[in-house]
Amino acid sequence: MMPQTTEMADKLDVLDRGSDGEQRSQPDVTAQSSKVSPLDVLKTDLPAGLVVFLVALPLCLGIALASGAPLFSGLIAGIVGGLVIPLISRAPLSVSGPAAGLAAIVFTGISALGSFSVFALAVVIAGVMQLVLGVLRAGGIAHYFPSSVIKGMLTAIGVLLILKQLPHAIGLDVEEFGAMSFQVGKENTFSLIARALEVIQPGAAIISVGCVALLVFWDKVPALKKLTWLPGPLVAVLGGTLANELFQRNYQTVALQSEHLVRLPSTDGAGGLLGALHLPDWSAITRADVWTLAVTLAVVASLETLLNLEAVDRIDPWRRKSPPNREMLAQGMGNLTSGLLGGLPITSVVVRSSAGVNAGGRTKAVALFHGLFLMLAVLFMAPLLTRIPLACLAAILLTTGYKLAKPKLFSDMYRLGWSQFTPFMVTVLAIVLTDLLKGVAIGLAVGLAFVLRESMSRVYEVSREGQLVTIRLNKEAFFFSRGKLVSLFEELPRDTHVILDAEAAPFVDHDVADAIRDFQSSAGLRNIQVEVRGLKLAPVAPG
Repeated sequence: MMPQTTEMADKLDVLDRGSDGEQRSQPDVTAQSSKVSPLDVLKTDLPAGLVVFLVALPLCLGIALASGAPLFSGLIAGIVGGLVIPLISRAPLSVSGPAAGLAAIVFTGISALGSFSVFALAVVIAGVMQLVLGVLRAGGIAHYFPSSVIKGMLTAIGVLLILKQLPHAIGLDVEEFGAMSFQVGKENTFSLIARALEVIQPGAAIISVGCVALLVFWDKVPALKKLTWLPGPLVAVLGGTLANELFQRNYQTVALQSEHLVRLPSTDGAGGLLGALHLPDWSAITRADVWTLAVTLAVVASLETLLNLEAVDRIDPWRRKSPPNREMLAQGMGNLTSGLLGGLPITSVVVRSSAGVNAGGRTKAVALFHGLFLMLAVLFMAPLLTRIPLACLAAILLTTGYKLAKPKLFSDMYRLGWSQFTPFMVTVLAIVLTDLLKGVAIGLAVGLAFVLRESMSRVYEVSREGQLVTIRLNKEAFFFSRGKLVSLFEELPRDTHVILDAEAAPFVDHDVADAIRDFQSSAGLRNIQVEVRGLKLAPVAPG
């Protein structure tokens, strides 16, 4: 083990509240150190990368299907997200790939532009725009989102994982594996669950229940948790696959057939993969609709990445912080590369990242390994991977979802008060009932409303002694405080002496100063004397 500094040793003794809301000790200091040995990487990040790969593979294909794009475009985006972005990014646990949140934009964009090759050109341009945003240091925008909204986003993703994976866990695989939107065609999240309950596949239910039980057991037994080279999710996949092989040999009535297993597009080695690429159509570079879509992709993908990056940092057991501007550069290079190869747009993805964290991942080597496994899978491993039941992958995501949305988290947020709980719950419900970006926007609006309400309620205080009324401004008086001040001025009785004390206010907005000046100029009509302290007002223009 590496030498421990006094500061690190002290941190080991401090209990910290994890992302799941439970008290837990800080992890081993070796992992917290930025200098992780190659042996540690092989013991923890390699198996975690394999777990992320197993989850990411059907997600890449499912998102491509949901986007109306070629299947290989989703795999290319996953490979680039694993092999290119980590080389530039300094985010320790973020894993990037095609994002379900962009599926609607991608679907509409391909239809509007007329071909996927023209769409790939828009992805290239969007990547260049993200590089520019990174150079301009625009990544700090995520810091302006309230923590209640970020926590709500994480919790909503957990809830969605549970709701979306339940049908796959019991054998209804009609919806793409990576779908995260509420409405999918004529179906929605809840109608699919109802359908699944009517057509339960016994084999899928047995495999998923067994895998969930194994994962829970693995987390509860300290000796098993120490086997960092053999994470529980990997054991679950192996166990679920072997179980289905046993069913096919001996119990055909419960065995899962190809429609319930991982499906890969057929390739004939590297040559077949190259032939399947949809390279950018550079002849369309002067089209205005291509640039319009590129701007949309750059803005939406950047915002989703920054929000996901903030969320992933919150589930990092070592509380490391990812530099957002550097991440913008990494994502820009990733989308530039993905577009050049005919891939989907890329963002940081909480589902993949949290799967890596839960599997014991410690560094960005997890993302690299997952990208490497994706590339090898496309080239050489298709026959083996198509034996994996979707039900055991659903079980991994079900347990991941539960860890992101434990019931205790809701009670913890409730104890923080309505100003935190309301934006949190609105964000959760809005994301579950719409999609990620719309839900975050709704949650942010509610969060800002509470911030404005709080700011307006404590801007000033009023004291009265006979005919003397003192109004003290306690903090910054922004324009949204003007209405309450004007109402206060109108309610003041006649024949009073008013002292408006702004000595303690570090900032008074121009609109608020105008309201004070208007009150000062009209107060004589009610025989009110006004004395203003700590604020220089422009003289009243002669009437």
